[in-house]
Amino acid sequence: MRTIYIALFTLFSFVASAQDKEEVREFFWGKDDPAKSAKDVPEKWNNESAVILYKYQFYDYHKFGKRVKYVSAARKRIKLQDAAAVKEFSEFSFEERFVTDKGFKYKKGTNTVGIKIVKPDGKEVIVDVEKESKKVDKENKIAIGNLEVGDIIDFYSYRFEPFESMYAFGFDPVETTLGDEYPIKDFKLAFNTENDFFVNFNTFNGAPELKQIETGKSNDRRYELVASEIPKNDFPRWFYPLVELPCYKFQVYFARSGKFEKMAMAFLPESEKIIKKDVTKEDIMTFYNKKYYPFGDLGQVEKFLKDKKFESDEEKLREVYYFTRHMYYTRYLEAIVAEQSKIFPAFQLYGMVPQFLGDEEAFIKYFMAFMKDNKIDYDIILCMPRYDGPISGLLIEKDIKVIIRANTAKPMYLQHFSAFTSPDQFEENLENTEAFVLNLARHKKVTDVTKVTLPGTTKEENASIGILKVKTDADMKGLSIDRKLKFLGHLKEDEQERRLYFFDYVDADYEKYQTKKLEDLIRSDKKQEKFQKEYAAIVNKSRDNQKEALEKMVEDEFDIKPTDYKFSVLNSGRYGKGSAMEVEEKFELKDAFMKKAGENYVLEVGKIIGGQVALDAKDKKRTNNVYMSFPRSFANEIEFEIPSGYTVTGIDKLNKNVVNSAGGFVSSAKIDGTKLVVKTNKYYTNYYEPNANWSKMVEFLEAAFQFTQEKVLLKKA
Repeated sequence: MRTIYIALFTLFSFVASAQDKEEVREFFWGKDDPAKSAKDVPEKWNNESAVILYKYQFYDYHKFGKRVKYVSAARKRIKLQDAAAVKEFSEFSFEERFVTDKGFKYKKGTNTVGIKIVKPDGKEVIVDVEKESKKVDKENKIAIGNLEVGDIIDFYSYRFEPFESMYAFGFDPVETTLGDEYPIKDFKLAFNTENDFFVNFNTFNGAPELKQIETGKSNDRRYELVASEIPKNDFPRWFYPLVELPCYKFQVYFARSGKFEKMAMAFLPESEKIIKKDVTKEDIMTFYNKKYYPFGDLGQVEKFLKDKKFESDEEKLREVYYFTRHMYYTRYLEAIVAEQSKIFPAFQLYGMVPQFLGDEEAFIKYFMAFMKDNKIDYDIILCMPRYDGPISGLLIEKDIKVIIRANTAKPMYLQHFSAFTSPDQFEENLENTEAFVLNLARHKKVTDVTKVTLPGTTKEENASIGILKVKTDADMKGLSIDRKLKFLGHLKEDEQERRLYFFDYVDADYEKYQTKKLEDLIRSDKKQEKFQKEYAAIVNKSRDNQKEALEKMVEDEFDIKPTDYKFSVLNSGRYGKGSAMEVEEKFELKDAFMKKAGENYVLEVGKIIGGQVALDAKDKKRTNNVYMSFPRSFANEIEFEIPSGYTVTGIDKLNKNVVNSAGGFVSSAKIDGTKLVVKTNKYYTNYYEPNANWSKMVEFLEAAFQFTQEKVLLKKA
């Protein structure tokens, strides 16, 4: 199914008539349509599934006092060259009406959609979208009938969003590749602005430059980017498109006066007439000057630290981080659940203005205050995730992540917390990247900006370790599995997010820090009883949802739905980078991995380690470089209980050893009494591999996949 993705647009003459469907149609398909006769595909693309003959994107920003009118639209004209493409474009979904979330006064917006089919003989069939579409949930869906190979499908989407803004307002940044999943014959991006709209725009990796088009009016500005014969984009596994492919990034910011320009959360150009293409050291110093300063009530932390002694500043910081994570985050999770479930307005129980370090800025200021008070030297570090490209290409302030580095004996990096973060570890996409350091005078004024390379982690630090006890079920048609899983590093954070629900850790935090639960703050016995009952129902429902989600994870891993599933958390791993998250799972895999062969049985033992990457011919011919989130390792130890009266043969093929600079897969097998013991370890060594090393990765990935195909024979004694 094809969802119509909305890019952004329009010309000023159409803003006033945004809801006029006929005028919108005329704009796209009228007498001035530059693509109305586009039908021929370049010979080099004859074997492609589909070719985009014309791709057109528009962005328009206009204001009338505090009222802003923003229109976004996109059009594609596509030649369908095989059955797969016909199927791909045989159904559309779109949202016709919505309420914009921009500005301070939300208003209803509209989305106008047009679809037409052009047959090989030139006959055009315009789809009656209003008549043919059906409402399903909150979306409109429409099936395109009589679509055939050789047809051209031409569709557009026009999204009109009016809103009001008294202050500076930043539109969502657009960061995208020039290419698409199909090759593009002709492409045009155009957008209009006027006074009070500031634009940051640049192209990267060989994309053509944006050009200004003369409008004849001093207040109106129009820009265009034009390209042709753009190859299709392949988006393979482990790839960052914005790092390598031709792309563009931009953001438009609305600021009605100099006062609001200073309030803007963006690196604004000096004038609306200038397109800002890069961010200088001076821009950074100006923007962040006095933005961060020590601020926050340290009273609760001081009470927590009273009479406590620490061997080092690192230990003190670590304990304060975990305390504040509870005091100003997890302590409020019950209240969030209560309010979202409409039990009662729970936040009123925490006082008039409860302190809640709910965003990055508040977090940084708070820990600046703590470190200043405790005479711990620190730096503010500006980082950009690897998938956005190097920080030398910084253009959009929203791309920046801010962390605070304590310059202790062993530097500690603190990032705004979630329920599972650690003061000894920050976001994986920031590791091993170049970043900016803000040098502060008197904890406030930025006096210089320098560069630093952030530390990384290793495959040993980011580890998944599984200990599996496996036996056949009673009728020897399937397996019974009892496994204990340990997760460390970034793999731990991922699994905590996936496996743990709020009720798995909030009570532990209350007990650790001896703080009051929400129910203890309710003075009325009647209200307390009501809350306990309704909250318990929510927790029970959440436990059911959790069990269902975990069962689905097992099903996805083994491609078989488990039965008799049980799950328990042995250790949440939430206190300390080196503290593993540990869980235990017990389940049955019915009619799986066991096949009868006469009086013997074949055990598909390799599949017990779970699914592995399967590379096809196209994957092996990869031309892109390889970008990993982080180095990591996956180890398993399987103890298979050999059924009484049987022996195991064929274990030699379970011994594999493929190791190189990119990673490895190592496995071993032995008979130990009545058990078959199998050990495996697959690991990725680096964050990045040049394409020249792809063959090395293929070697160990194929070894791991081949292991899953290996079987042993349970031979009747």
